[in-house]
Amino acid sequence: MKKVAIIMGSDSDLPVVRKAAEAIKQFGVPFEMHVFSAHRSPAEAAEFSEKARENGFGVLIGAAGMAAHLAGALAAHTTLPVIALPVKAKALEGVDSLLSSVMMPPGVPVATVGIDCAANAGYLAVQILAVSDDELAKKFADFKEEQHRKNLAADAKMQETAKEI
Repeated sequence: MKKVAIIMGSDSDLPVVRKAAEAIKQFGVPFEMHVFSAHRSPAEAAEFSEKARENGFGVLIGAAGMAAHLAGALAAHTTLPVIALPVKAKALEGVDSLLSSVMMPPGVPVATVGIDCAANAGYLAVQILAVSDDELAKKFADFKEEQHRKNLAADAKMQETAKEI
């Protein structure tokens, strides 16, 4: 099974990024987490990305705040799918991170999830790997069915609550 790399620009991103790791882990997908900055350790980020395929990775997640160039920097050095996870910063509430992530030049695609939506980054990484892994696809289908079941149960409960109002 291919691995997922979760690269964050700073260790201060861990409280957000942890949810991506937890989402990936629930499917039994192996992952690694690293701190490489597009600006403070660009050579290491580039080298990691260049060697990711040969090192058994199938998807990279780049989590960064503010200028948030990490996912794009990773994508520049690999043909693997890259997911940007914009992390909320104080100044512009993460909008700066989001825009830095989605505004990629032609030929350097980066999928982007919402600001601080780390779980979705993890789930998207699993879905990407599931394209070529039937067992993982089944696990993800079961996960979606469980979400469906929980939503219908919440609706049934709401119908009872509405009667009491």
